[in-house]
Amino acid sequence: MSLGVASQENYLALKQSCSDKNLASEWAQIEELYNKKLWHQLTIKLRAFVKNPNLQKGDELLQLYQNFIQNFENKINPLALVEIIACIVPKFADQKEAIKFLEGTEPKVRESNCAVALCKVLEGQILLEKLGDLEGTKRIIDDVEKILDNEDGITPVHGRHYQLSSQYYRQLGKHADYYTAALRYLGCIDVNDLSVEEQVQHAFFLGLAALIGEGVYNLGELLAHSVLDSLKSTSNVWLVDLLKAFNSGDIAKFDKMKPQWETVPDLAKHQFKLRQKIYLLCLMEMTFKRPANDRLLTFEEISKETGLAIDEVELLVMKAFAQGLVKGSIDQVAGNVHMTWVQPRVLDKNQISSMVQRLNLWCREVKSMESLLEERSHEFLIN
Repeated sequence: MSLGVASQENYLALKQSCSDKNLASEWAQIEELYNKKLWHQLTIKLRAFVKNPNLQKGDELLQLYQNFIQNFENKINPLALVEIIACIVPKFADQKEAIKFLEGTEPKVRESNCAVALCKVLEGQILLEKLGDLEGTKRIIDDVEKILDNEDGITPVHGRHYQLSSQYYRQLGKHADYYTAALRYLGCIDVNDLSVEEQVQHAFFLGLAALIGEGVYNLGELLAHSVLDSLKSTSNVWLVDLLKAFNSGDIAKFDKMKPQWETVPDLAKHQFKLRQKIYLLCLMEMTFKRPANDRLLTFEEISKETGLAIDEVELLVMKAFAQGLVKGSIDQVAGNVHMTWVQPRVLDKNQISSMVQRLNLWCREVKSMESLLEERSHEFLIN
């Protein structure tokens, strides 16, 4: 191998220190690909090689980079190089040195925005998980977001960016931001690639964030996600039923499930907020169920559905107007609300069924009007 005398000596020392029988054939293939200058194939091989369990002890991966990969890193696809480095960075004993290493890598891969973004995400993970630097993490998140905004479609870095963002917002207790970032993260990956434990954790935290998060009223997207299936075999399966109750504005079910959800400190702590949210979702569901030409809701109807006193209904409706959940007008004298619009949401099967019934009714009405026009067309022609 033409690595130069010093580099070759270091490489041979590295190879000897990693002389595990299981690695012998791997080393032989790597040498062959390097000598033939098959950089693409060598990159693919190295990406798998750095994940080998036999190389995860000590500083062997660091030695591999410094004594071998570094000599031809300019031949490697920039994003692939950072993917390889992602497996090497955790081996640094000094986390600040790891950040300096990543900062030094950025200029080497500047021709690829995604590679630079991934370097920054790796820096952000160290700042958040190892150094507890929230301010530095936020700067990284903002910088990466600007880079990815200029990329077309979903890149391999988007998932890691959203994962870092969700971890950051979760630590800060920003439930709505966490909910958005975590859902985006799951949308960028194959959920089946996560372990069962990871799926359960994501499902539970997302469920809590959906319920507590300020301004989170579209629960249908989470309810339609396969990650919730992971809760079926756990003691927290009730969380799915609670999410369904909120999505349909079922206050009776919410009250009935109180012994279960009250055991979760975060939910017990935000009881008032939960009740206010389900009142608003109940009003949205009442509006959604009504045909577009029959959306006059009386205060008595709203009071009966929500369980609120008559004199509290108007305030509830005003809150719904203020948050852009519904549009309409209030007639205080007549004691009713004329709804003209309800915020679009991802629908569950029952809501879709309700919409299908209304569409069928609309089709029948159109057909009836068509028949009427055919029967009386001669009157129009004569006139």
